[in-house]
Amino acid sequence: MTSPALAAGTLERQERRFALALFAPAFLLLLLTTTVPLVYLGWNSLQKLDMSMPWLTGFAGAGNYLKMGEDPRFWNSLWLTVIYTASTVVLQVVIGLSLALLVLQIPRGQGLLRVAAILPIVLAPVVVGLFWRTLVLSPDVGLLDVVTRALGLGGHNWLGDPQLALVSVIAIHTWQWTPFAFLVLLATLSTLPPDVYEAARLDRASAWQRFRFITLPLIRPAVVMVVILRTMTALSAFAAIFAATGGGPGTSTEILNLYAYRTSFTELNIGYGSALAMVLLVMTLVISWLLFRRRRSP
Repeated sequence: MTSPALAAGTLERQERRFALALFAPAFLLLLLTTTVPLVYLGWNSLQKLDMSMPWLTGFAGAGNYLKMGEDPRFWNSLWLTVIYTASTVVLQVVIGLSLALLVLQIPRGQGLLRVAAILPIVLAPVVVGLFWRTLVLSPDVGLLDVVTRALGLGGHNWLGDPQLALVSVIAIHTWQWTPFAFLVLLATLSTLPPDVYEAARLDRASAWQRFRFITLPLIRPAVVMVVILRTMTALSAFAAIFAATGGGPGTSTEILNLYAYRTSFTELNIGYGSALAMVLLVMTLVISWLLFRRRRSP
């Protein structure tokens, strides 16, 4: 007769094998679609792969990375990436939190506002870029130009002017992803305990003091998480900018992701383009790690 302990051990082993059978296919698929391409990308970054000069291929070692130090286009794209990421993330958090605080004061219609906020998020970035390029920022006939001319400010070539193009793509990214920050922060604000605010009002704390010393500390984990997710998205931004400006005019909106793409698939220098992509990957991982540490710190 089988003892209860032996039967329990057999059942536990069967459950483990069943769990492993469910986990293994997904894990193998994840390795094939993420890890293997990343390893291949890292290997290419150490090669001299220039399809315009295929007879010069070979092992380059750190040559592609050393080349970046003397590449002004790389430093320009890196600087644009920093500006683009910092601007969009700050705008999304500030505007999203402001809208969340405002909507929280509206007793009715919050459900409709939440549904409306989802619409920009579900649009494909390339659709968003084309929408802004053709209907909003198009010279003379775009909605923004119509408004500025009606106000007596004249028309502008929003995507063709190097000084306005970066501002325009920042506005595009902010418009699409601010609703994400809004929804997350609104959900977090809705869970805050009302008795804490009532006690603060009894102590005659002003609205600013309640926001600074109660609201911000309580929603800090949510804010940091929004910053992390939005930073990772901004660093890897591609489709909306490519659809709106293609990285132009010139290199005025060529962030690092676009520079890596142009180098690899337009100039056919796959080795150097892979090295640029690896730099972007490492930068994204380091920034994400630092932000996650910030989230865990008191």
